[in-house]
Amino acid sequence: MPEPAPDSSHISNLFKLDGKVALIIGGSRGLGASMALGLAQAGAATILCSRSQSDCDAGASAVHESTGMRSIGMAADATREDEIKRLFANVMDEFHQIDILINCAGINFRQTIENVPFEEFRRVMEVNVNATWLACHEIAPILKAQRSGSVINVGSALSEAALPERGAYCLSKAGLLGLTRVLALEWAPFNARCNILCPGPFLTEMNQPLLDNPAKAQLVVGQTAMNRWGEMHEIRGAALFLASAASSFVTGAALYVDGGWTAK
Repeated sequence: MPEPAPDSSHISNLFKLDGKVALIIGGSRGLGASMALGLAQAGAATILCSRSQSDCDAGASAVHESTGMRSIGMAADATREDEIKRLFANVMDEFHQIDILINCAGINFRQTIENVPFEEFRRVMEVNVNATWLACHEIAPILKAQRSGSVINVGSALSEAALPERGAYCLSKAGLLGLTRVLALEWAPFNARCNILCPGPFLTEMNQPLLDNPAKAQLVVGQTAMNRWGEMHEIRGAALFLASAASSFVTGAALYVDGGWTAK
């Protein structure tokens, strides 16, 4: 049976994360850091994970100082099975629950297919696909034991659309869409949910190099109906919706926060 619904006498109660624990992989910078801050503002304790312990600690300190909520950093290479297993074990030892998982680690390599070295292609797959698969593999028994939880995989507008010189990236993000739907079906009997959040062009560290080429930058931004970059705070509301009881009947869904890219 589903968990009792929170008091819904006021809609804002559905968005509260009091008592929840959120693990954000790729959470020390960019969209992951912004989403971590948003979840903490809603009341969640947060664990920020990236490969660098100093980056994790700095990100967690910023979240705590801004919100007063508990936030800690735990470093791990999300592409390595042994480190992901250790990460989840450490989180469970510390918090005894994981209510929200955001898989936000990602990289890009921009070049036509004949100019992409296989090693670069494989690295994109390792970070964008393998890391998410490994994290979902580890959290599955936790969700089933808890009989609750929300997993948010971070895809892209390019999970559905395409751009030249994005073969590896488009493939990886489209793959996450399929994985998300499979996991939604597998976990539904256990009252656990899996959705994919698909951002459009945000001016993250990954996209900063585009500014060196205004024509390429406009090629990306011009795909949106709003004809602008997304601002970092604009990802938080969607993440909070998918993480919270407000989306309790939403699973296997793709939520595009893309300024109208996929509407065109």
